Amino acid sequence: MTRKIIIDTDPGIDDAMAIFFAFQAKELDVLGLTTTYGNVPVDIATKNALILTEIAGVDVPVVGGVSIPSVIAPRPFPDFVHGADGFGNIDYPAPTKTASDQTAAEFIVEQVRKYPGEVTIVALAPLGNLAKALELDPEIANLVDEVVLMGGTAVEYGNVSPVAEANIINDPHAADKVFGAPWQVTMVGLDVTHQVLLDNTILERIKAQNPEQGNFLYDCAQFYIKFYSDRFGVEGCYFHDASTIAYLLDPSIFGIELGAIRVACEGIALGQTIFAPQGMEYPEPHWDGVPMTQVCMEVDGERMLKLFEDVMVAV
Repeated sequence: MTRKIIIDTDPGIDDAMAIFFAFQAKELDVLGLTTTYGNVPVDIATKNALILTEIAGVDVPVVGGVSIPSVIAPRPFPDFVHGADGFGNIDYPAPTKTASDQTAAEFIVEQVRKYPGEVTIVALAPLGNLAKALELDPEIANLVDEVVLMGGTAVEYGNVSPVAEANIINDPHAADKVFGAPWQVTMVGLDVTHQVLLDNTILERIKAQNPEQGNFLYDCAQFYIKFYSDRFGVEGCYFHDASTIAYLLDPSIFGIELGAIRVACEGIALGQTIFAPQGMEYPEPHWDGVPMTQVCMEVDGERMLKLFEDVMVAV
């Protein structure tokens, strides 16, 4: 039985890896892609999502969503990481398809209501669309199977500030709502994604076996890999967004801890995902009554990269 998912995304090179991974996985049924700002403006994210569906030959709806954070001022787009086009400045041709007329929040609510208890939301971007869906229909929190998000960090350093990860700091108020809602959230954050490095050797093997998607990913990834090489001195790129798909396919790859998460919404710690482990008691009340999040803290990187490659080259 396939697992129904909605991918909320801001493509983004690592988003492209995750989306192709999900499209290729026979165990997953992608109901649609909802888009938001983050790596690029929302209009470019929507265009890029359409491009990815066309490359993969998959007919799923693409639905545009929020364009700015819910409270704070927008941050600059990280074109030094993903390129101005989100795909490493490869100047890929425009898509021929067009996006849905719905909003992302409307689409999420519609699909969750259509398949109660069956839909997993895979969030690869700032969490404004999920927060909007909760505002539109709070009851969906009881109808979603699981929210699996790439974002945040419990003990690892941040990648935008010493304590904050990019997706969360882009809309901390929305993130705090998502972590506080009564649905099951699984956080695949920097604690695990900084442990796994995807290099050109794997991308070249995928390209040889799956040229359509593999050539695109290889071409995009060169800009991304150069960023990580220049900044961290590594030969590859961290395996961020696609780790969520690996979790869906084989959660045994990860070691998980439970705890309540609140997000700092102001000050020097803006965007920090502050993790209160299950069973710990504090005199500060901010975590009281907050649902338990599953936080991925350990990962078998070799198994995860093998899973990615095996799925990407499967016929």
